[in-house]
Amino acid sequence: MKNMYLIIVLVLIAQFSFGQSQHQTVINQNMRTVLSTEIIQTTNYTYVQAREKDSLIWMAVPKMDAVKGKIYYFTGGMEMGPFKSKELDRTFDQLLFLGSLSATPDPNFKGEVSHTADVQIEKEKVKIESTEGIITIQELFANKDKYANQEVTVKGKVTKFSDMIMHRNWIHIQDGTNHEGEFDLTITSDEYVKVGDVVSIKGKLTLDKDFGYGYFYKLIIEEGKLVK
Repeated sequence: MKNMYLIIVLVLIAQFSFGQSQHQTVINQNMRTVLSTEIIQTTNYTYVQAREKDSLIWMAVPKMDAVKGKIYYFTGGMEMGPFKSKELDRTFDQLLFLGSLSATPDPNFKGEVSHTADVQIEKEKVKIESTEGIITIQELFANKDKYANQEVTVKGKVTKFSDMIMHRNWIHIQDGTNHEGEFDLTITSDEYVKVGDVVSIKGKLTLDKDFGYGYFYKLIIEEGKLVK
């Protein structure tokens, strides 16, 4: 009887150990766990200071409802430093850019969710007079395959500007036209502009551009240069 009891116990232990090892194999070994200690909200980004083991790190993610004192999980990321935020008027010695943070250790979580990096962009009342050689936002989105990988010139009002993220400036313009709800055009550039400026910019049109870290665009103009 004692031998039978011992056998049953050994079988249960073996089953439990096997189940544990199976579970461990599906957990993402690259996932990092942090405890948030400070939250700073800006127009487009949430800055999170967090403790990872014995170190404090600063992270930036597309705007989210982060909570101080909460545990978060992530993988990947791109470290930059020193990085100056003009909106905060603050320079971070090191800043880790992430596509997203997860509140649960989901084994399928990648930490780099593809989405447009900027938060919601409001449609503004803009009217840009048509000019020879200028392609409207409506035309670009309606016939994007026609212009793919070509240099195009666009004109519009600057509705958003973010400088030196991933070593490039990010310009958003609107010209008052739209195609199936697409009214905002993103441009990467080394040029500096101000929100409210009306600018003409020439650059290469790229489709389905994925920069990683949450920066995915169905249509984007790269290496834009101001046209005077």
